[in-house]
Amino acid sequence: MGGPAARDTRGLSPWGEPDLFGEHTFFLDSNGLNIVEPAEPARAGAQSAKVVNLASWSDANPTGLELHDPEPTDVVITLGSIH
Repeated sequence: MGGPAARDTRGLSPWGEPDLFGEHTFFLDSNGLNIVEPAEPARAGAQSAKVVNLASWSDANPTGLELHDPEPTDVVITLGSIH
């Protein structure tokens, strides 16, 4: 790929510890670090998920994150129909 290898930081930070947040898909956006959790379906027969923010950017330049209590957002995603 041509990019530098990721540095092994296990044990240095809680971000990668699976017991801290459980098994989730993590992603970054303009608000910080988020996960997607199951939510009540918006309609019958559909699977839905909500976005929960776990850490916010520490300043205007998004170079550091500050961990806080999980904050559910208003974002709900319809994942698909249950067959």
